[in-house]
Amino acid sequence: MEHSPGFLKLVNETRPQVKELTIEEPRQRLAKNPQAVLLDVREDLEWCAGHATEAVHLGKGVLARDLE
Repeated sequence: MEHSPGFLKLVNETRPQVKELTIEEPRQRLAKNPQAVLLDVREDLEWCAGHATEAVHLGKGVLARDLE
């Protein structure tokens, strides 16, 4: 799949700002705030391979495309 130049620019500009979490970090945050939303932005294949039961899925590719 070819992406538009605008999409690629957005992804490359925002990549340094993305912080990946360990498994323990969201667990601690959810324990402190049970109403928090755990948003899993991994790609579809990663999500299907396994995810937290309380997570909501929104692939980062879809997110970036829609933000563009």
